[in-house]
Amino acid sequence: MRMRQWRWLGVGLALLVAGCIFDDGSMKVGMKAPSLRTKTLADVGGDFSRITSYRYPDERMYQYSLDDALASGKVVVLAFATPGHCTQCDKQLQMLKAVLDKYQQQVLFLHLDQYENPAAFKSFKVIGDPWTYVVDGSHTIRFKRAGRMLYRELDMVLAGLLKAEKTS
Repeated sequence: MRMRQWRWLGVGLALLVAGCIFDDGSMKVGMKAPSLRTKTLADVGGDFSRITSYRYPDERMYQYSLDDALASGKVVVLAFATPGHCTQCDKQLQMLKAVLDKYQQQVLFLHLDQYENPAAFKSFKVIGDPWTYVVDGSHTIRFKRAGRMLYRELDMVLAGLLKAEKTS
């Protein structure tokens, strides 16, 4: 009898965890991305320490505010990452710089650090990091991923989205 109780407790716990994974509360694919003003490198007088906790920032990720990036009509990659307290975030941002090298003419890349842009984390309902969102030229979220991504994964997402936008 006791074994049966433990089994049901395990099933209940598994369903609870699955519910958290499948509905994380954040913005969903297909929703319109919220447009808001976020800090740019110009806003902080070029002082990286006032915009990111990343040790090796790339100025190309801090040129646009989110509202301006969305208004550009380009595909936007949003990297919610706070390397000051997240080791996976550091690796995620390194990967993003490599993808940025390939797509910098077609795609805008924004790194949003929780310490310096908390309103963006709140608007997207992001808890924890890293998170990656890809937003199309019409402000629609086309892809989201919690956790670290590989170069090839993001490359495939961007290549597919750019191809679809070109043909439409």
